[in-house]
Amino acid sequence: MSSAFHHVIIIGPAHPLRGGGITTFNERLARQFQNEGHHTSIYSFSLQYPGFLFPGKSQFTDEPAPKDLDIHTRINSVNPLNWISVGNEIKKLKPDIVIVRYWIPLMGPCLGTILRIIKKNKHTRIICIADNIVPHEKRFGDKPFTRYFIKPVDAFITMSEKVLADLRSFTAKKAVLVPHPLYDNFGEKISKTAARSQLKIKNEELIILFFGFIRKYKGLDILLDAMKLINTKHSAGSFGQMQNPKLLIAGEFYEDRKTYDEQIDKLGIRDKLILHTDFIPDSEVKNYVCAADVVIQPYRNATQSGVTPLAYHFEVPMIVTNVGGLPAMVPDNKVGLVAEPTAASLAEKIQEYFEKGEDHFLPHLLEEKKKFSWTKMLQSILEVANSK
Repeated sequence: MSSAFHHVIIIGPAHPLRGGGITTFNERLARQFQNEGHHTSIYSFSLQYPGFLFPGKSQFTDEPAPKDLDIHTRINSVNPLNWISVGNEIKKLKPDIVIVRYWIPLMGPCLGTILRIIKKNKHTRIICIADNIVPHEKRFGDKPFTRYFIKPVDAFITMSEKVLADLRSFTAKKAVLVPHPLYDNFGEKISKTAARSQLKIKNEELIILFFGFIRKYKGLDILLDAMKLINTKHSAGSFGQMQNPKLLIAGEFYEDRKTYDEQIDKLGIRDKLILHTDFIPDSEVKNYVCAADVVIQPYRNATQSGVTPLAYHFEVPMIVTNVGGLPAMVPDNKVGLVAEPTAASLAEKIQEYFEKGEDHFLPHLLEEKKKFSWTKMLQSILEVANSK
């Protein structure tokens, strides 16, 4: 790989899959490689999850395909004959670098087999961008599937210390920590007034945003309990002169909604919530983030989060919990506030945030934002690909 430009293949979700942050990341990374002169394509999934394992309403988006990307919808995650076919196809192409995403052990057998076949060409370097090594929700077979996946990989990129530490429990192969770059493909920041007009939210309201797929580990239930505490505080006059904030929940349920509805009704806070719980298409993301006074991530556990780069891009301060890689990207009392993953701590930090005001955090956020670039990610991939 002595030439300046490389043939790069990214293996992971892409259009028309609605893979959330991973799909967005893969497509944005492909553009970065293309912009810097590398021949780049993506090999995505024709079947990512069997229907009974997929928690959302649909695995596919209705949005038009990106015209600037070369996407091959080829991989069937549960068909071993397909793995052999795809592995041989990529092996013959002899790409200089294969970048493979790893986020769930369920993909270990499929991806591990494809990578083993590719390596038989004695040319391709395989770099894994590891979103998770130890999954949020544990299942039978996690460890052997992950070990099987790791063996043919040459080097790793992780985006949090937590994933790097988890990786070290499996392998001593070369691994580099690179911060999650900022998503800049959702359009430019718009005014809070314009965003709220799109969502029919009043300008004078205080809005806390919970954004993304709703899953147990993300702690929405803890946040709902915190909203009850805030409501009680406000009623008792201990929330200062500020009005009672509302929680905007934007994202599709990836588990049973009934549990949350029952909790909301039991707490009596439905009037303090704005529920937009369908899938949020890329074209509408900016409306939600720009409408918020603060973005909140009340996670029980985490590695890194694609919501943090979104908040940075649209310049909205954050409240995050002190788990995984979240506080490393959100310096406390600067870019936002760090809470413990309890209702009492979240309620306290929400009150503190509105007492200090957005202007306290914005200068720090704008400075910190400069650290998270796609150029840095691309350079790191090339460096580990060229190291032996």
